[in-house]
Amino acid sequence: MTAVTDQDNSDNGHGSGIHGESSGAPDGDASGRGGGRGRDGRWDDGLIARRAAAAEAREPGEATPRAPAEDDAEPQVEAYVPSGGPLPPRLDALRELVGLSRARLDRDTLAEAGRVLDEAAARQRLSSRHTVIAVAGATGSGKSTLFNALAGAPISDTGLRRPTTSQPIACSWTDGAAGLLDRLAVPGRLRRRPHPGPAAFDEALQGLVLVDLPDHDSAATEHRDQVDRVLALVDAVIWVVDPEKYADAALHERYLRPLAGHAEVTFVVLNQTDRLPGEAADLVLDDLRRLLDEDGIALGEHGEPGATVMSLSALTGDGVPELREMIGRFVQDRTAATRRLWADVDATAARLRPVYVAEGRPGLGERAREEFTDRLAEAVGAAAAGQAAEREWRRNAGRACGTPWLRLWRWYENRGLPGSLDRMGQALTPPEEELTARQRVEQAVRIVADGAADGLPGPWAQAVREAAFNGAKGLPEALDELAAKAGAPGASKRGGGTEAGRGAVAGASLGGPTGAPLGGRPAKPPRPKWWPAAVLAQVSMTLLQIFGGLWLVGQIIGVLEPGLVTPALIMLAGVVGGPLVEWSCAAAIRGPARRYGQDAERRLREAAAGCGRARVLDPVAAELVRYREVRERYVTVTEFSTTGR
Repeated sequence: MTAVTDQDNSDNGHGSGIHGESSGAPDGDASGRGGGRGRDGRWDDGLIARRAAAAEAREPGEATPRAPAEDDAEPQVEAYVPSGGPLPPRLDALRELVGLSRARLDRDTLAEAGRVLDEAAARQRLSSRHTVIAVAGATGSGKSTLFNALAGAPISDTGLRRPTTSQPIACSWTDGAAGLLDRLAVPGRLRRRPHPGPAAFDEALQGLVLVDLPDHDSAATEHRDQVDRVLALVDAVIWVVDPEKYADAALHERYLRPLAGHAEVTFVVLNQTDRLPGEAADLVLDDLRRLLDEDGIALGEHGEPGATVMSLSALTGDGVPELREMIGRFVQDRTAATRRLWADVDATAARLRPVYVAEGRPGLGERAREEFTDRLAEAVGAAAAGQAAEREWRRNAGRACGTPWLRLWRWYENRGLPGSLDRMGQALTPPEEELTARQRVEQAVRIVADGAADGLPGPWAQAVREAAFNGAKGLPEALDELAAKAGAPGASKRGGGTEAGRGAVAGASLGGPTGAPLGGRPAKPPRPKWWPAAVLAQVSMTLLQIFGGLWLVGQIIGVLEPGLVTPALIMLAGVVGGPLVEWSCAAAIRGPARRYGQDAERRLREAAAGCGRARVLDPVAAELVRYREVRERYVTVTEFSTTGR
């Protein structure tokens, strides 16, 4: 169970060493009751995996056989046998989750998950037929007395001096638990075996390893540290409380409440009921249950899984057999280690929930992609470029099909003399348009990044935004180049004097410091097949005007015979026919010009969308895919959670 920091723990002693695997005394007697040196003069190593030599005779008056020396002991370590249930997949998913998250989450966030994985691997390498149960409690709660009562011998010192227990003391009912006690760092001199008697030979307790801890409220910091360390490693814990301190805030806030998810491997024992008169014990026990319920600890009542809560008196023995029977069933179930690891994974998953569970449904939907494309198209001036292309088409048609006199007048109007106000206005336009376009690109990227990260946990939202902003570097320049390559009419003619040129500059200039586009000269709009016929008709109308005019002049100067009607009609036909041909051509090119402009807008829009997708949307989508992967692993970790979180 996860130990919480800065809590006092003490209640210590050296132990009696009765039938001990190892003794706290430096010199043991020949009988082996005291441990320490054996009769061969060697120090007792205190390992529980020790068997008495069957052929060795007992000393006269010796109550128990002498423990063999370390060299005579046969190691008995049984490997952990996986339950085959859902715990291994949960551990694998947690391991994959940590691996996938290292690049996005800081080390401190993943530290607890790494510790749980390491402890799970360490526990699974050790014996599965042993159940390690710690006895924890406050100063004066009588936990050492209860420890001795369960062991059937005064192994742990008790008395009025506080703290009594200064180091963990272990009592193992069977061999093969040396590895488990090494993991708990229990010194060899503090490892015991129960005194021969009913408790030692109780079949239900075979496999039990009982550990008496220092007081969790000890004033000695090293005692509290030992309690926290051991509680994080044992399979189960018996919390011993007394009528005076059962509601102590240090116990509930520092241990019971944080370990609420470990209810199935928790026993809460109200000790010293012999001090309570009449029905006071039942009242105190009911209030203890109430406090545990407020701590979020499920109580194992009416066949439901949860913590075991009972009252007893370790001093008088009242209720101790019932507790021993419960512990026996718990030990023989052989699932305490698995339940403990299960609860550890639950607690870890609950702590990691804020960094893996999104509040909403973040992502890049079709609508977000379309809006991003619209903003890029607006920034690159796709609509303006399309309109400019349409006007360029019409202008080319006007030049090809218009009357020569009207073309001459238009040329005069649009000749764009140097120093004119119109020219100066064009020169001032590009920097303003460039600044606006850059701002639009940045705004488009910011909006799509915020939309994709909305609801994501903090680290993943930050990763999505960084992917978007890193991809957006150089995006205005890339859009400028694409706009020029898309062939926007007049894009390479900055200040060419035409409206189309100004529109193309506004639409295609985004990147360079001078606003100059990066592509080559755009292709000219194609001409319809009927344009030559229209040009021929316009030439014919012009020739008629010239022919009629010359005829009239000849009559006026007397070169030709007088007759004004015919030349006047011919000239009138040319004068009227020229504009008529031009008007007909303008009506005929309206549809093709519009389609040409729409096609130019579509090409520029698609080019901008492709550039934005490659630089911004794809990196953002990749981050979202990574988040979905870790979220799937997290779901696997929490799929069978018993905490409901």
